[in-house]
Amino acid sequence: MNRLSTFNIVSLTLGFAFLYIPMLILVIYSFNESKLVTVWAGFSTKWYGELLQNEAMIDAAWVTVKVAFLSSSLATILGTMAAYVMVRRGRFFGRTLFSGMIYAPLVMPEVITGLSLLLLFIAIGLDRGVLTIVLAHTTFAMCYVSVVVSSRLISFDDSLEEAALDLGATQWEAFRLVTLPIIAPAVISGWLLAFTLSLDDLVIASFTSGPSATTLPIKIFSSVRLGVSPEINALSTIIIAIVTVGVLTASIISKRQITRRLQEEAAA
Repeated sequence: MNRLSTFNIVSLTLGFAFLYIPMLILVIYSFNESKLVTVWAGFSTKWYGELLQNEAMIDAAWVTVKVAFLSSSLATILGTMAAYVMVRRGRFFGRTLFSGMIYAPLVMPEVITGLSLLLLFIAIGLDRGVLTIVLAHTTFAMCYVSVVVSSRLISFDDSLEEAALDLGATQWEAFRLVTLPIIAPAVISGWLLAFTLSLDDLVIASFTSGPSATTLPIKIFSSVRLGVSPEINALSTIIIAIVTVGVLTASIISKRQITRRLQEEAAA
């Protein structure tokens, strides 16, 4: 087994310190008594109480979660359909244009995407709100889902679906009963990626949101421009805790599944 050299150890230490020390400082100062985020005045949890009483922040968080769930679900459906057509349907008229339109949001600057969607919504007379944010997030997230699902479909064994068709299944039944369960991990990964991108988006949402719908990133950005509030530290700490619990839970479940699979293979 190769041992880590001194250079690698120092590089890893500096890299992890650069990434996680700011987060650690943020968590520590979320328990600060003082309103000044740079002056420690004692331990206190009052800012978490203030955060729970901040209706504007809670409403923004609810809008963000709702938009992320709806847009990621739509993006997963449309992205999976697009990936299936591009990979499994071979060549067809307009395939190059179709694939280019699917992958364009990957390289398109978010400012351009947000501005073009804003002009579209104004042209068709659609008031900006939750619906416009969902449509905008679906537009740029479906391409990421399509890439993830396409990579799985490329290695998919076509003979499995052909066997289902030979046994009397329709095209839809073969896809639903054979193809979809096999590519389900890629579909779920695409949904999670779309959900994360929607939660984190600021630029596109700032163009397509309205007075009746403000997402959490927009609310945080507006608050920070007026000065960093300890409530922002408390909110960020809660988000870090949720993400940490989610990552640890997923890692434990994945490790148990791998262990169970190895045990079954050893028993067989």
